[in-house]
Amino acid sequence: MKRRIWVYVLLFFLVTINYMDRTNLSVASAPIAQALHLQPATLGILFSSFLWVYLIVLIPAGIATDRWGARLTNAISIVVWSLASIWTGLSSSFMTLLFSRLGMGLGEAPTYPASARTVSQWAPASERGRAVASYNAGSYAGPAVGALVVGWLVTQFGWRASFYVTGALGFVWLLVWLIWYRKPEDAKWLKKEEQKKILAERDMAVGEEHSKHGILYLLKYKGMWGVMLTQSCAVYAQYLFLTWLPNYLETARGLTVLRSSLFSALPYFIAVVFGILFAVVSDRLLTNETRNTGARRTGVVISMIISAVVLLTPYVHSITMIVVLISISLTFISTSITMNITLTNDLLRVPGSSGQANSLLMIGGNIFGLLAPIVTGFVVQITGQFTGAFLIAGILLIAGAIISFTLTRTGIGERDSEPLEQQNFDSFALQAPSPINQQATGQS
Repeated sequence: MKRRIWVYVLLFFLVTINYMDRTNLSVASAPIAQALHLQPATLGILFSSFLWVYLIVLIPAGIATDRWGARLTNAISIVVWSLASIWTGLSSSFMTLLFSRLGMGLGEAPTYPASARTVSQWAPASERGRAVASYNAGSYAGPAVGALVVGWLVTQFGWRASFYVTGALGFVWLLVWLIWYRKPEDAKWLKKEEQKKILAERDMAVGEEHSKHGILYLLKYKGMWGVMLTQSCAVYAQYLFLTWLPNYLETARGLTVLRSSLFSALPYFIAVVFGILFAVVSDRLLTNETRNTGARRTGVVISMIISAVVLLTPYVHSITMIVVLISISLTFISTSITMNITLTNDLLRVPGSSGQANSLLMIGGNIFGLLAPIVTGFVVQITGQFTGAFLIAGILLIAGAIISFTLTRTGIGERDSEPLEQQNFDSFALQAPSPINQQATGQS
């Protein structure tokens, strides 16, 4: 077996624990609201508060990752957010809950930039999609496992115990990470043949640790804006499910906490399996030439259109059919987000800035993600139902497909495209690069 797979496994568990801690509050929201006398709109604010600090810290987290490396950045990150999770369990008021969630946002911000940096160092370009899918799958495995584990813990021991347990898991992962993780050129447990393959085929030049190109440089490129806006539309729907799905099943469909946990977990498990499968397929279908010209956007567009079946959810009465629709939607949201992250790396011409590029991508996604729980809370409180919330999510998914189709046709960086203000905005036609352009960009 390829030993680099263990790095992907570590990233998978990192993001899984990350999202278990994020979704803990959602699963435990009903008993917490009852104990602390919280209204739906107040819950919506708590659900989104995590993202307030998260968004602010993303760019510094990306810069820190590019400068200090993934090993140290991830170690500091998981300590901070695990302590914040434990603090949540100690909370006795809205304000203490709020500050614990802000602390979690601070700690979790480096996760995706550091994971992307790790993939740029460890993954050959031909398996980039499955490497990204491996860690992004954790964002669905976390809610799936979390729904089951947290639902059981809340039922058996109360909501506070669930935060203590999920917080402790982070320190277990930290121990394994510090013992085993190194860059491929420094990993003594890696076979020489595999080490040579990684160093020869990865995106980042050997020894390149930090690019001279920063955030403002990346924002000059239309492709950067395209992947950011696409991510926004997909993550809005993801956060709708992430923060409100258990509450929706309990309040709108009349399920108990334990049953809602079971029905919430199943769609996430399905999304994990098929999200990775579709990423493997996309890797195999793409060649170096089509990958570098951003052909992966086709998978993004198709996935986002299919995921818009969330629009049908309010009109279905069978719990089985609701689970089927949510499973389809979540699977293709997962696929679109994975492919969009991978598309960012496909288009990036300055791989030494991968941490910062992925920070911008996460900012794009989480700006709308920040709004999803708040908007949903107010929609439910004003209308008394979830129909409007699902309508907004479905419309945004379709909008994201259109954005990806039109705005991700040029590279991000000076090697392959001109800055935003110099581009011809009429050049959106679907066509292969001409031989002249191929020579200019070094493609063959």
